[in-house]
Amino acid sequence: CCLCGQDEPESEDEVYEVVDLTEYARRHQWWSRVFGSSSGPIAEKYSVATQLMMGGVTGWCAGYVFQRVGKIAATAIGGGFLLLQMANHSGYVQVDWKKVEKDVNKAKKHLKKKANKAAPEINTFIEEATDFIKRNIIVSSGFVGGFFLGLAS
Repeated sequence: CCLCGQDEPESEDEVYEVVDLTEYARRHQWWSRVFGSSSGPIAEKYSVATQLMMGGVTGWCAGYVFQRVGKIAATAIGGGFLLLQMANHSGYVQVDWKKVEKDVNKAKKHLKKKANKAAPEINTFIEEATDFIKRNIIVSSGFVGGFFLGLAS
């Protein structure tokens, strides 16, 4: 085996380091690499103008994308519903509206049950988002303004 160039283990009791990935991810968060090791609120690092610009640009981009995707979705759903109504009126399709209403009500009840179970996770997310907004109010307000400008453009 020594002739083939591969190293043999020195002993069968070799020690391997076990890495806990969850703990590693907590200690090495992506924003620590981007913004530095002391990544607190953005207000401590950048001027007000820079914060407003960062928030405004990201908000405008998000608003613009949201507007485009929303228009496409609204067109697809509205067009599909219009075609379904035309086909129903012309006699090509028969829609059992009582069954549709029953299924929609059933789905609403199912969603209510799921929403009640997911409430703690949603509340935690809302608390974290509120805390982030409070710590970074300038960037957040720039984002909101940019988002509305993106929707309007």
